[in-house]
Amino acid sequence: MNTRLVLALVVSGAVALTACGGGTTKDSAGDQTGGATNAAKGDPNAALKEGLKITFLPKQVNNPYFTVAQKGAEQAGTAIKAEVKPTGPSDAAASSQVTYINTAAQQKQDALVISANDANAVAPALKSARQQGLKVVTFDSDAAPDARDVFINQATSNEIAAGQVKLISEAVGGSGEIAILSATPNATNQNAWIEVMKTELAKPEYSGLELVETAYGNDDDQTSFQKTQGLLQAHPNLKGIISPTTVGVAAAARYLSSSEYKGKVQLTGLGTPNQMRKFVQDGTVKSFALWDPSKLGYLATYTAAALASGQITGAEGEKYKAGDLGDYTIGAKGEVVLGPPTVFTKDNIDQFDF
Repeated sequence: MNTRLVLALVVSGAVALTACGGGTTKDSAGDQTGGATNAAKGDPNAALKEGLKITFLPKQVNNPYFTVAQKGAEQAGTAIKAEVKPTGPSDAAASSQVTYINTAAQQKQDALVISANDANAVAPALKSARQQGLKVVTFDSDAAPDARDVFINQATSNEIAAGQVKLISEAVGGSGEIAILSATPNATNQNAWIEVMKTELAKPEYSGLELVETAYGNDDDQTSFQKTQGLLQAHPNLKGIISPTTVGVAAAARYLSSSEYKGKVQLTGLGTPNQMRKFVQDGTVKSFALWDPSKLGYLATYTAAALASGQITGAEGEKYKAGDLGDYTIGAKGEVVLGPPTVFTKDNIDQFDF
């Protein structure tokens, strides 16, 4: 398999890892207008301000995916001489981030980088924060588009979802019952991917696959472990599981690796190479995918700095430079795509360390 094979065969599809982005802004949060909300224009020649204060707010702290993303954010902060302040809830409940958003605004932070647990639950707080001058960049999982300035999408929903279906189809030989082990029921990115997966599964080439259940592990390791067990007990003919969440796929792999289902029930999803390496090497998992979360955090932080420095406003067509990642252009509804993800197998997984 090509070591840089991407979900949906590279950037030809229109998408964009969250661990974990949530599809296009339309897929993610309706048809609201995203991006710049006033007539102000960015100055691409403006220098990045030094000493910016940027709050980094993941879905939950102590999540391996967001820990890697945070490192990228901090790396960007060092490069641009900004203060990056990580904070966040220990759970991924829909409204758990609201207090942290309000605090960032009260502390007069220059920008907020957030992966939204729920597109609409955080929207009022984000709108209030923006009215107080806070620039808002969502990454991995979008908020309602009119509640932020720019969304950093890891890849498009079509790329991610189509790639997941393709991987599980290959793993199970094109036929059989499959299930999805998702994160939280309200996760913007997860729901966007699941909808596209269902569309993919309706195509003739996947007529042999039957989606029998979608379960939710709430991005909690033990809950995801138990949900995996429950899926296998409820569906004795299950042939494969898709878990498009780094917590879920690792928990499912751990369960399968020490059970009678190892080698009989196939697993794919979105995970980091370091957490999934042993499961690939012992044959529990044939392949899985992800983008580099550190690059996602890096790009989101550079974007926040560009907004706070007046280089961009979030309007479609604006261009800016994101450090070592190079040049980016803001797309429709204030979306920027990192893309594309990589598929990891036994042949290439040792080439990556994150």
